[in-house]
Amino acid sequence: MKLGVFCYNTDYSIRPEKLAVMLEERDYESVWFPEHTNIPASRKSEFPGGGELPKPYYHMMDPWVSLGAAAAVTERLRLGTGICLVIQRDPITLAKEIATLDVISNGRVLFGIGGGWNAEEMEQHGTPFNRRWKVLREKIEAMKVLWTEEVAAYDGEFVKIEPTYSYPKPVQKPHPPVILGSATGQGRQRVVNYCDGWMPINVLLEDMPAAIEDLRRRAEEAGRDPDAIELSIFGQVGINEDLLKRYRDLGIGRTVIGVPTSRPEKVEEVLDRYASVLPDLAA
Repeated sequence: MKLGVFCYNTDYSIRPEKLAVMLEERDYESVWFPEHTNIPASRKSEFPGGGELPKPYYHMMDPWVSLGAAAAVTERLRLGTGICLVIQRDPITLAKEIATLDVISNGRVLFGIGGGWNAEEMEQHGTPFNRRWKVLREKIEAMKVLWTEEVAAYDGEFVKIEPTYSYPKPVQKPHPPVILGSATGQGRQRVVNYCDGWMPINVLLEDMPAAIEDLRRRAEEAGRDPDAIELSIFGQVGINEDLLKRYRDLGIGRTVIGVPTSRPEKVEEVLDRYASVLPDLAA
């Protein structure tokens, strides 16, 4: 199993390029940055974690710019979004941004996506909350066409693209892996329908073995090879060596751990602690 690292990526966190170098030096597989383009002042949408919205949610830097900085100072480290709010972005522009980063990094992009939870944030970008999953699927399908076809076109309910050229094309073929962050049964079906990987948050799953079996069953019913869907876990709580080994034994290919947000001086300590178990996880 591989280990990745998540950082809230604020202007008071460890700088993305510094974190990237530290990760590659310690043989971590990937770095992951989240996205909230903005936080509406209304705060009508309740934070899924309960209580007040944590400060870093207001201060996240752009993930793609930060991943570009990380790409520039590394050679092997994979570059992931955990997650990108696709429904708040123009698919033509986003497809170009991702393909450009994939070219610059020589094929290291991991495209983590999600449906989001902040209704007011989405609506400020023109997406009604109750249609977000339909919008997400159409944008992902349109981007795949832009990445893979010489003359791309898409005709959906929310996304319409007249025949057009879009370059560069990604280095990874057919495109960077699309990895959905979702813990529900419906989310697992969406993985099967239009994604390449699954990336739930560990604390949202009461029975992880059953969820993995459910995903495999859905894949088989859809005629997809279950082994071709990469399993990742965002480990928010309780991550230790024993739990990491349990995830490995369940067939999970990647666990993403977090580092301190507002105390960048503590990041190295955390990275060194988990780096010591990397050889055992790979065994």
